[in-house]
Amino acid sequence: MTRLLCITILMMVVAASAYSQETTPSVTVKIFAELGSNVTLPCRLISKEASSFNIGIRVKWTKVAEDESLNEDVLLSMGFHKKTYGSFQDRAYLQENDNEDASLVITEVSKDDTGKYRCEIINGMEDIVQEFELEVKDGEVDGVVFPYAPYMGRYNMNYHEAVQACLDQGAVIATYEQLYEAWKDGLDWCNAGWLADASVKYPITRPRDPCGGANSEPGVRTYGIRDKMISQFDVFCYATPLKGRFYWLVQPDRLTFDEAVQACIDDGAEIAKVGHMYAAWKIENYDRCDAGWLADGSVRYPISRPRKNCSPTEAAVRLNGFPDKTVKSFGVYCYKDEQ
Repeated sequence: MTRLLCITILMMVVAASAYSQETTPSVTVKIFAELGSNVTLPCRLISKEASSFNIGIRVKWTKVAEDESLNEDVLLSMGFHKKTYGSFQDRAYLQENDNEDASLVITEVSKDDTGKYRCEIINGMEDIVQEFELEVKDGEVDGVVFPYAPYMGRYNMNYHEAVQACLDQGAVIATYEQLYEAWKDGLDWCNAGWLADASVKYPITRPRDPCGGANSEPGVRTYGIRDKMISQFDVFCYATPLKGRFYWLVQPDRLTFDEAVQACIDDGAEIAKVGHMYAAWKIENYDRCDAGWLADGSVRYPISRPRKNCSPTEAAVRLNGFPDKTVKSFGVYCYKDEQ
């Protein structure tokens, strides 16, 4: 019995040594989970054998850090022996629906579970490495994602400028999760923009030639992680529900930009920001067909009920550009914080 155990352990060590020479996989699968729910990270041994799992198989699940010396063990399985570690004790187990299933089930998912996970399977001469990126959602997204470019035009902001641009518009730079939810809700935008993790992406619901190709699948296109200082793109911002009142200021005359700013101040408010308009439009269904000044010098109007001469094909925040601020051409939208 002792000799058999030694042989089994030796086989595991040799297999593990052979595996250590494998390279990390280049494809990472994205998986989302609701806070407090259970999630399954699917991992399988692809084998020609009818019954590939045996007493000598080794399965290891690891939570991967940027510095791999800080990796966190999640679960280790060797034959009939299984062990979970740290915060995953009593919360993680192998699904084992069949002989080739090494999928990891994590129960009662928390925000701390967000991150990259690696599945390693060694079974004799066969091995498998798969990686997953788990994102834990707080629940229903209650804000709005909107694309933003400054008056200089598209692709004029590095990462730090993009972060500040969102703050200037009463919003924050969006996360990938928020953009993904917006895409599922129908956001289609062909210009690439910065996200909070310094990646650059854009959402396409209607594939077409200028936006990744007419024959491509709908989805969130990615340029990957870009240089924060050198690369220049637009940005996707995220605005939360308003804590005040967004409104069109009724005025007898059209205003210059400076007059618009002062008119809102005279009304006990401030000139509205782009984030205010998007939040009012998306969350409160604000609808008005009058183009008005906003704080960044742009002129826009929000349409939640498409109709002739007012965004006839879709609900949208329409942009009239960044006109000459000295011309009396438009009204103004104001925003008043709740007292």
